[in-house]
Amino acid sequence: MCFVMMIFLTGLVVGLIAVASNPSPYFGALGLVLVAGMGCGVLVQYGSPFLALVLFLIYLGGMLVVFAYSAALAAEPFPETWVDRLVMGYMVLYMLVLLTASSKYWAQWAGTFSGSADEWGPFHIFRADNGGVAVMYSEGGWMLVISAGVLLLTLFVVLELTRGLSRGALRAV
Repeated sequence: MCFVMMIFLTGLVVGLIAVASNPSPYFGALGLVLVAGMGCGVLVQYGSPFLALVLFLIYLGGMLVVFAYSAALAAEPFPETWVDRLVMGYMVLYMLVLLTASSKYWAQWAGTFSGSADEWGPFHIFRADNGGVAVMYSEGGWMLVISAGVLLLTLFVVLELTRGLSRGALRAV
């Protein structure tokens, strides 16, 4: 379990560095998908598979649709990739800063992220996810409806912003 958790956390950090290095929006979207997948993998390892599934589907289903319309507005003929000199320099700089900052606290972090939430204290009797699903649909149902409405409103706002002068989303800026 510790090896799988290390893979998920390493993928999460690498994805965050890939997004922060500011490549083209197309490669930034790929980094965001990597970050979302690895973050949901960490949630699954800590005992929340349903929450991870809901977050992954909402994120990829809602936010990346909005990102696709935004990327269509800023279409570049030659987008920057992660192997370009400037972007690779930023990635190396961010990695060095991260390694320098984490080396100070590595002794305290070494054994804290292994195991799942189901193995800790009173949680070893029942799954932590089962109670959360019931509460989310009973007491938090109104929040799901509001969230769906906000995502729909955001989609319409982005569609209107990228529409331009009735020429559609794919146009020269």
